[in-house]
Amino acid sequence: MSSGHRTMTLFVTVILGMILVILGLSAEWPMWAWPTLAALLLVVAAVTHRVLAPAPERFPRELLPDPDLPLPATVRQEQRVAHVALPSSVTDYDFSFSATVRWLVLDAPEDAPYVNPAGLAVEAILQRARLVTAQQPPHRSAFTQHQLDGALATMRPESTGRIMAMAQDVSLSLPELDRERLAKLSAVRKDEDVWEHERNYERSKRSYLSEDVLKDTGSAVVWWLSRNEEEVEGAVNRIGLLAQLSAAANNEEVSPPFDHLTSTPNVPYPADDGYAWDRPFDAGYPPSTNGTGTNPDLDSFLAWFGFRDDDPDVDLFTERLVTLADAHGKHEAAEKIKSRFGDTEEDGRSEGLGDEPAPPDAPGQ
Repeated sequence: MSSGHRTMTLFVTVILGMILVILGLSAEWPMWAWPTLAALLLVVAAVTHRVLAPAPERFPRELLPDPDLPLPATVRQEQRVAHVALPSSVTDYDFSFSATVRWLVLDAPEDAPYVNPAGLAVEAILQRARLVTAQQPPHRSAFTQHQLDGALATMRPESTGRIMAMAQDVSLSLPELDRERLAKLSAVRKDEDVWEHERNYERSKRSYLSEDVLKDTGSAVVWWLSRNEEEVEGAVNRIGLLAQLSAAANNEEVSPPFDHLTSTPNVPYPADDGYAWDRPFDAGYPPSTNGTGTNPDLDSFLAWFGFRDDDPDVDLFTERLVTLADAHGKHEAAEKIKSRFGDTEEDGRSEGLGDEPAPPDAPGQ
């Protein structure tokens, strides 16, 4: 007897019993009627059970031509692949691929050859994964892993048409050494980019100064005045300096109209200026110009320092000049200074100046 048969019998008996109880209470049946009611319910239950009982089978189910055998247990057709190298878009930088490959064997003709479903499924999944990883750079392994999760999540037939395959639990990574190399290369590329931008900026700035600002003296003056609009007098005072800057920037001499405004003479100093090195020092002696009017002589140099004809410190200063010239390898100039001031020192001694104590040397002499 099946569970549905028993449930139906119990349901009918309970419903009929409730109806009879309600009628008995409403009609106020005598006490002897209640046992009769209970016996009646038992009879009704037995009749209902018999009526609802299924007809017996003529032949046992096991003896039928196609018996209803129990369904076979489901066999999970899957295989785990781990640490398979898949190429990236950069040569020699391979991903490490791992996944669980699942497949479904499709119907095949009777004369079809026997195949290894696991091998076909793994090969199909690796080919599909390779198409994705080969397009991605190696430093994006996490992003590529999510792409593979979607690309391999669908059952698709492989090339022979014998199975359908998919993959789950996909894992994609890059070896630690390769990650370190990529990090170093990335840092170097960033430094090169910064250096290249700085070099381009410097090149642009030099071009701007040489080809625009310092193209000529007029451009330099206008540039300075544009940055100092309220200092017109200062611009006028700086014309000579700006003329020198523009001339130096273009490897030229200062233009004649601005030559008189420059403070530094631009006539080369001759090797032999014709200076009389053997005559006594005289601060009032007119400077030797050698016909040019621009080359100062040694007397003018000493006078510029404030020495007078009778200054007792002239000899000490010239001795230091000689020492300084020797220290810089200017031995010819040192000999000329010695010959130039030798007579002065002897004249001073002959006049009795030698009896006076010499001025003390400066500290450290």
